[in-house]
Amino acid sequence: MKKECVKELMIYIHIPFCVRKCLYCDFLSAPADDAAKKAYMEALCREIHEKSRDYRDYEVSSIFFGGGTPTAVDPEWIRQIMQLLREDYHIAEDAEITMEMNPGTVSQKDMTVYAAAGINRLSMGLQSACNEELKSLGRIHTYEKFLETYTYVREAGFANVNVDLMSGLPGQTPQKYRESLEKVLGLIPPPEHISAYSLIVEEGTPFYKAYEEDRLMLPTEEEEREMYYLTKQVLEQHGYDRYEISNYAKPGKECKHNTGYWYRRNYVGFGIGAASLVDNVRFTNGRDLETYINNPCEMMEDKEILSTEDRMSETMFLGLRMVSGVSEKAWMEEYGRSLQDVFGDVLQKHMENGLLEQWSENGEGFIRLTDKGLDVSNYVMADFLEPKI
Repeated sequence: MKKECVKELMIYIHIPFCVRKCLYCDFLSAPADDAAKKAYMEALCREIHEKSRDYRDYEVSSIFFGGGTPTAVDPEWIRQIMQLLREDYHIAEDAEITMEMNPGTVSQKDMTVYAAAGINRLSMGLQSACNEELKSLGRIHTYEKFLETYTYVREAGFANVNVDLMSGLPGQTPQKYRESLEKVLGLIPPPEHISAYSLIVEEGTPFYKAYEEDRLMLPTEEEEREMYYLTKQVLEQHGYDRYEISNYAKPGKECKHNTGYWYRRNYVGFGIGAASLVDNVRFTNGRDLETYINNPCEMMEDKEILSTEDRMSETMFLGLRMVSGVSEKAWMEEYGRSLQDVFGDVLQKHMENGLLEQWSENGEGFIRLTDKGLDVSNYVMADFLEPKI
């Protein structure tokens, strides 16, 4: 598509299939047979194609295949979608194109297909390098299978790889968690990006039922806190910068797509349950698989035009997830008023408590969470829900 574009757009593509649902997972995903996968992927292609007319004035800066497990469908579908996107959308030459994948769901041949299709960043769901912990999570792979898959990834030429790790797992100790960190850092070459999350026991999952019945042997609060600090300490020692609360990257390897979410850039989601934010209008697709397969372009739900108050709140509680914080200049340009004018009392309160601070880079001022503030980020962010305008 050859057209002068003036707006930035990110694209998210939801593939809701997995080999087996993990015990902690509350994502919109489930196993499915080949017929269901084929019907869904055909509907997904229709939605992507037919909605392209709405985005002819946008340039796509990033594409993200998430799930579920995108590698649970035939790689030919990923190739076909990438071809469709190039035909129907204006894709920036330097676009970041990420695909989530789980170990044990790809072959060496598959990896060459993904690379040829244009995928240039992979996000691998390891979660732990301890087989006992992987089994407790309900993962389908072992650490040895992860190593095999990681070899395929590097041999296929992928040079921008994220590995997901989780802490606070049942039976996990700080020492076991350190071992997982060190094993990942010992990979040759090590991943360019590491996402390190604490386990959250979500309602409606098998883990939640076990927790209610006092059968989920989680680490103590002190052990969880030790793992939290271990992550920062160990990764920074190995040259990773913490650029967001749960994300660490080698210089220049920050995830452009997720950073775009935190800075409220335009994004459109395709597939069931996919969320979108375009020109300050938020909407989502419905979650019913059969309805989507029958009519993928008529799934919009919960459309909301965001008010100035909504946008101000989102700018703060999303922007503060970034270690660099919120730009005072960008805020003024967006809203025509200073941050202090809108949130002066909240800023003063948390600065006095040592949870927020002002800093500058190249003459530009920012408000950011301190190290202490990052530890209690949810508490701080909750105070930005009611701007004074």
